[in-house]
Amino acid sequence: MNEAFRLPTAGTLENHFARLGEDFFTVLPAEKVGVRPMLLHANPAAAALIDLDPAVFSDPRFAAAMAGYLPLEGFQSLAMVYSGHQFGIWAGQLGDGRALLIGQVRNRRGELWDIQLKGSGRTPYSRFGDGRAVLRSSIREYLCSEAMARLGISTSRALSLVATGEAVYREKPEPGAVIARLAQSHVRFGHFEHFHYAGKTGQVRALMDHVIAEHMPGLDYPAFFGEVVRRTAVMIAHWQAVGFAHGVMNTDNMSILGLTLDYGPFGFMDAYDPAFICNHTDEQGRYAVINQPRIAHWNLRALAVALSRVVPAQALVEELNRFEARFAEQYRALMRAKLGLMREDEGDDRLIGDLLAAMAKGRADYTLTFRELPRADASWLDRFGAARDDAEAWLARWRTRVDAEDLSGLDKVNPKYVLRNWVAETAIRAAEDHGDLAPLARVFRLLQAPYDEHPEDAAFAQPPPPEMCGLQVSCSS
Repeated sequence: MNEAFRLPTAGTLENHFARLGEDFFTVLPAEKVGVRPMLLHANPAAAALIDLDPAVFSDPRFAAAMAGYLPLEGFQSLAMVYSGHQFGIWAGQLGDGRALLIGQVRNRRGELWDIQLKGSGRTPYSRFGDGRAVLRSSIREYLCSEAMARLGISTSRALSLVATGEAVYREKPEPGAVIARLAQSHVRFGHFEHFHYAGKTGQVRALMDHVIAEHMPGLDYPAFFGEVVRRTAVMIAHWQAVGFAHGVMNTDNMSILGLTLDYGPFGFMDAYDPAFICNHTDEQGRYAVINQPRIAHWNLRALAVALSRVVPAQALVEELNRFEARFAEQYRALMRAKLGLMREDEGDDRLIGDLLAAMAKGRADYTLTFRELPRADASWLDRFGAARDDAEAWLARWRTRVDAEDLSGLDKVNPKYVLRNWVAETAIRAAEDHGDLAPLARVFRLLQAPYDEHPEDAAFAQPPPPEMCGLQVSCSS
């Protein structure tokens, strides 16, 4: 397997990032991890983003290319270098320790898309890691990136999932895998931090010019930072509205384009808890759900510092100060829509807040509380447990408030299905223990239409069964 693989795309393959120069990356081939790459699943919807014919999925060379065994014709693969703050502490140089950019495709719409492998082996930035990924975490990212996209949340996308056939050692030996993911850019806040703290202002400027030219044409430097602030605020508001916790909001995991990036110990809330922590290694709760807007602001401030030798300080402060209002405006609009509040009323903010307070008090299921609201009955009230009386009083207020509203579209706003941890675990255990990929395909199809009823899969919309309660994920996830 020494030849290159010609990707059958109607787009054009180019190496746009490499134009920045060798300070930004290391050119190297994938390590060719494992023994025999085997395609477990591939995503036609992601393939369409790069004008890729899904018929290629049946070609064994596709699986080899998506595991790093075959390079893509016309592209030299590379690992990006960046730095970052991890859990609020400066960590210095990081980089693509288990990721590799194997291609960039410009589709027929003129959009440039990265093809990046995750789990393809060591790079110069692996530090003490092995550069591998386990099947467990790869399935989680593969499913969740598609789930987020179908919920209307900006995200990287998953193109394929390949088993490597080797054991990868984490807390125990686990099957290895490589995921191929797409994004219009994998540039992170940490890229700018890397060059700023190295005193390489020219590289900070060059990277800004690169991102602006490709993704934000026509913006000047202050407007560039303002656009990053805006996109980040919108992304975080969407996370909060669907009850999603990222788990590791380090600056090296923050996309300059406002994409949900680097799915690790993420989680969708079951019972509503503003202090929900999805990463059991986050002992201080830095990245709890309630803290995500504050941490996003903290990260943007770190980015502002990294841009401070290029962008006037006053402009950075002005744009940064707009984050809170932008987040609040977007979050309020999303929550109003979830309750069917189309016309403005001065009591609406209190109505939203009182529902969340009752949900927190009674540990009501976050997703189903909103989904079942148009049909709220005794069973809906029962979800509130000790806060049932609060919920009943709130429901009467809400019904009076929406008496003149059109609620027919609420089921297109409030999903029935999110990727609950126990649902992901069902697909993982079937694949790991029995080589059964049917649950993976089943959950994937479900998440592609999260607002539909899917009566045959209604169990996947429910809170976890007793044997699946208390699942924990960590950074190794």
